[in-house]
Amino acid sequence: MRQRVRFLLAAACLVAAPLAAQETPDAQAETLQQALALAYQNNPNLEAARANQRATDAGVPLARADALPNLNGQATFTEYLKQAQSSFTSPERSLGGQLSLAVPVYAGGGTKNSIRAAETRVLAGRADLRGSESQLFTQVVTAYMDVIQNEALVGLATNNVNVLNVNLQATSDRFEIGDLTRTDVAQSESRLALARGELRTAQANLIRARETFVALVGAAPGELQAPPPLPGLPDDAEIAVDVALQDNPDLIGAKERAQAAGFDIRVAGASRLPRVEVFGSGGVTDYLGTLGTIPGGTTPEQRQTSAQAGVRATIPLYQGGRPLAQERQAQARSSAALEQVVATERDVISTVRSAFASWRAASAIVESTQSAVSAGELSLEGVRAENTVGNRTILDILNAQQELFNAQVQLVTARRNAYVAAFTLLAAMGHAEARDLGLEEYGPLYDPTVNYERIRNDFWDWGSDPNPVTQSPSTVDIPPQGADIPEVQTVVP
Repeated sequence: MRQRVRFLLAAACLVAAPLAAQETPDAQAETLQQALALAYQNNPNLEAARANQRATDAGVPLARADALPNLNGQATFTEYLKQAQSSFTSPERSLGGQLSLAVPVYAGGGTKNSIRAAETRVLAGRADLRGSESQLFTQVVTAYMDVIQNEALVGLATNNVNVLNVNLQATSDRFEIGDLTRTDVAQSESRLALARGELRTAQANLIRARETFVALVGAAPGELQAPPPLPGLPDDAEIAVDVALQDNPDLIGAKERAQAAGFDIRVAGASRLPRVEVFGSGGVTDYLGTLGTIPGGTTPEQRQTSAQAGVRATIPLYQGGRPLAQERQAQARSSAALEQVVATERDVISTVRSAFASWRAASAIVESTQSAVSAGELSLEGVRAENTVGNRTILDILNAQQELFNAQVQLVTARRNAYVAAFTLLAAMGHAEARDLGLEEYGPLYDPTVNYERIRNDFWDWGSDPNPVTQSPSTVDIPPQGADIPEVQTVVP
């Protein structure tokens, strides 16, 4: 029994383990790093976050377009159905074309600040994308540890049922020979029934944990190995807070959005100022030989051309209160963004301190519960031995067995909680991203600057990117997850 318990607890032990870099067959993940890499490559929520960032990138060339020349062409074909009686030429039809060019010179600073706001939102979006990565990785680590935990709990519950089943058989045999009473048999039957219910619950929890793993990772969990130790954990909560205030991506993104909102105020105020542009236009009209002769027999020119250029200034005098309303709206949104920075900072501080406390508490629980498990094993052995000489009852044995089982469950749960809390702490500190986790071993990491550099100076109207297609694989072909675990052998001390 003691050896089997140690084997079961080792299944959930969070000790150092080498990370296998090779791919697993049948789309399964067996190490934490493999699970994180598969989620990084295949998770639809992360792919959607990347697509949203590419949409944010497009805001920069959109804002810059207002500072670039605008060239328009117009073609007109006219059929004159009825002419004025006073007309001497009376054309029957005409074909005309016109080109117009406008070059912005001054827009009150609105365009410049729009570009600055768009560029700042790109930086905020990159921080948000980092936050999406950290959030996903925290979910994957939690799911990974939940599978390990529930596999261990199913093993413990199975072993508990087997032990109680053996105990019931022994109790029934002793009852048959008159050594025990019917009460002893009933107590054993009751504990066995409860243990079977706990086993069913543990199996259902294992199936749920495995299905959650599939949804996040896009692959089924294989024989999961113990996760590696987490580097860079702080010794003090305040040190963790200081790091988080510098590196947390959510806080960085909130600060960038607040700065962008400040630029929006200047954009709104610019609508009161004059706008200056240089313009030019030219046109041609061809009457297609349908102009008649004028008195005196003179034939007019069938094609006429024109061209003009100049400077145009637009001076807003009254706009119905629109500029002031827009500026007030931008100021209110800027105020909200500034307050959101403080709210995000509070959340970060709270998350870091809570995760640090949970990690330390769970680690302490692991140490104390390990002693409880060892003591429970000795206690159960002693109670069984004392029962053979009549100093202990069957109920004492059942209680000792239940206490040991509870201690084993608490130890498995504490190990899981300690690891999840530690990873949550790293994520809140901004140190749980793809590069921090060494995922470049599984392929190139996504670089959001590549798309931005590709499109930021693309001023051509007629370019086109391929139509988007789904990047993330479906999990419909992954078989439903079960609650099977390696066979548990019952060893009764």
